[in-house]
Amino acid sequence: MMDAEIKNLLKKQHYRIVGDHSAVKLCHWLKRSLLEDRVCYKQKFYGIQSHRCLQMTPAVTACTQKCVFCWRPTQYTDTEMREWDDPEVIVEKSLQAQRVLLSGYFGLPDRVPARKLKEALEPTNVAISLAGEPTMYPRLSELVGLYKERGMTTFLVTNGTNPDVLETMELPWNLYLTLAAPDEKVYKRVCHPQIDGWGRIMRSVDVFSGLKTQRVIRLTLVKGMNMVGAEKYGEMIERANPDFVEAKAYMYVGFSRYRMTMENMPSFGDIEEFSKEIEKYCSYRISDFQRASRVVLLKK
Repeated sequence: MMDAEIKNLLKKQHYRIVGDHSAVKLCHWLKRSLLEDRVCYKQKFYGIQSHRCLQMTPAVTACTQKCVFCWRPTQYTDTEMREWDDPEVIVEKSLQAQRVLLSGYFGLPDRVPARKLKEALEPTNVAISLAGEPTMYPRLSELVGLYKERGMTTFLVTNGTNPDVLETMELPWNLYLTLAAPDEKVYKRVCHPQIDGWGRIMRSVDVFSGLKTQRVIRLTLVKGMNMVGAEKYGEMIERANPDFVEAKAYMYVGFSRYRMTMENMPSFGDIEEFSKEIEKYCSYRISDFQRASRVVLLKK
């Protein structure tokens, strides 16, 4: 059972708790899509519809790391899951939670198009990310499969510390591997691993190249902390051989604001400049970007 204090903290941050260890939260860009007809970089890069995306996690407090840039209160971190809900329950309740979170938008008929809001109630994509490390949920393969059975595309974001799961699970449509450091020294300073994480991540980098799905390396970049070692990032990218690379700025949101400052959030110009530096050390080139999200996309 989730601790009452962490549950209350998450609710104050507009998380909707699902069962004993999962959560849903409306994405910033889903809201922007409904209210302003603006879309996120995932729609621009990969074609998913921002207003029909379900952002959830099956492991909201479980993680192998306590990253300084994490949205959640990392003082509440479970390093293993001893009990877990059935995936069928998580899928059904996550969709219900999304509908509850969207219900308030029915009170804004002059700002939110009725057609678009109706579509938002029936998500066509699920981003299994949000907070925590989803590969710690033992029935993740079944969870992905059940969302697929509902006709939804699936995104999964992992920190790479469970390579055995990546080798054996049912793969999502779009798999993200987050790299937040160019070497182990920076990794320990930025990610505060609760296990011997660096070796596992390097194994995931090697596993990644052989996985039969669309694969994205995500560089989560924090100014003054991990925007160094472009050559080493380039080497890891070549080893992983992804379809795409996203160089993405850390965003000063959630509980990370208690650990970081606004100065740690790179500008779009910072991200663009660092991406050009990475280009020098790998075969990937800048192909797209979204300035508002401070993200640059690279591909071969």
